[in-house]
Amino acid sequence: MEEKNKNLLPHNIVLEDRKHLTVSGVMDVDSFDEMNIVALTSLGEMTVSGSNLRINRFSTDVGELAIDGEICAISYSENSREQGGFFSRIFR
Repeated sequence: MEEKNKNLLPHNIVLEDRKHLTVSGVMDVDSFDEMNIVALTSLGEMTVSGSNLRINRFSTDVGELAIDGEICAISYSENSREQGGFFSRIFR
């Protein structure tokens, strides 16, 4: 398990006044609109919910994502890429 974590980007979150969010350890942005942004991070899928959300900056080189808007919630779910698809979970 430790070897798996060595290749992961460090994951940090800085939220300023619920209006500016900076996240490191972001590998990709899966989807986004004014209400939700779904990003794939080194520690799983992260969903940012709110209103008037916009991606201010996204750098795949350093894995940093900057979001502006009215941020109401940040939630995580397990990284689905590591778990596999529906059938791989059934036939374990």
